[in-house]
Amino acid sequence: MYYAVDPIAFALGPLKVHWYGIILGTAALVGLLLAIQEGKRFKIPSDFFMDLTLIGVPSAIVGARIYYVAFKWDDYKDNLSEIFKVWHGGIAIYGALIGAIIAAVIYTRRKGYAFWRIADICAPGLIVGQAIGRWGNYMNQEAHGGPVSEAFLRNTLHLPNFIVDQMNIEGVYYHPTFLYESLWNIVGLLLLFVLRRQSFLRAGELFFGYFIWYSIGRFYVEGLRTDSLAFTAPDWLVSLMNGLWSPMTVLFEAGDMSYGNVRISQLLAVLIVIAAIAYIVWRRKKGYAETRYSDPIVSLRQAAAAGAEASSDHSHNAAGEPETDEGGPKEDRRPVEG
Repeated sequence: MYYAVDPIAFALGPLKVHWYGIILGTAALVGLLLAIQEGKRFKIPSDFFMDLTLIGVPSAIVGARIYYVAFKWDDYKDNLSEIFKVWHGGIAIYGALIGAIIAAVIYTRRKGYAFWRIADICAPGLIVGQAIGRWGNYMNQEAHGGPVSEAFLRNTLHLPNFIVDQMNIEGVYYHPTFLYESLWNIVGLLLLFVLRRQSFLRAGELFFGYFIWYSIGRFYVEGLRTDSLAFTAPDWLVSLMNGLWSPMTVLFEAGDMSYGNVRISQLLAVLIVIAAIAYIVWRRKKGYAETRYSDPIVSLRQAAAAGAEASSDHSHNAAGEPETDEGGPKEDRRPVEG
């Protein structure tokens, strides 16, 4: 006998609080704490990352939903109210990243910071957030892979009972793809921690490294899923995707798709890996990657404000006004962040 987890954590009268929301909130909080901690190293105030999270999380949810609905429009066009019911599932991580990145670019520029520097600091927070967030799929029994035997889960993968039982959906056991991706992201988090302490790392490259690592794992895990967004592609592209995924056939079988022959997330993962590597090489060859990860981070907006104040003080002094109450030179003890 198995015991599936109730997706509803608790109820407050008519209000039902889902585990999915609690887990996503926890993921955002852990990611925020990691960014704040690393930001201290560069003297960036914690309020900056708090505000960035308050802007980025809603933008990510909106982007994730728009991305998913756009590719599943036939399922929503006759029931528009369902579009807003995110707790029913149906969000796409690449859409979330697009939404969050757009919001982050706008916010960081308004604050005077270089986007790549802030993106580097946030990269570990992003990947740990995804590692935690995948457990929301576990609670909802969604985003799983194709059917497998109970023996495969217990004896081959040696998974604990609470995972095996939750992968029993209406009497059929499925691949816990949420677990595969979560573990991959945890390894990626450790890798990012190591990379950001290396002297060769340039600004922006930790963020690119996050995308490369995540996309590689997503490509192979996505091939096991049965709910992938897909389209009908030419034979050469199908052969290429199948060839790249073929090492997985040693232990796994690809999940069936309801339509299409190429998974959108797999194709996007391949394109992201190629583009990220090419961009890193191009930036270095063109000399656009001179700034290292470990270099100080300066807010141009705050530096300009500090310069304007200094210029104003100098003008007052030139007019004959006293510099201090004691008549001595005035020392500006306010720290300039960076």
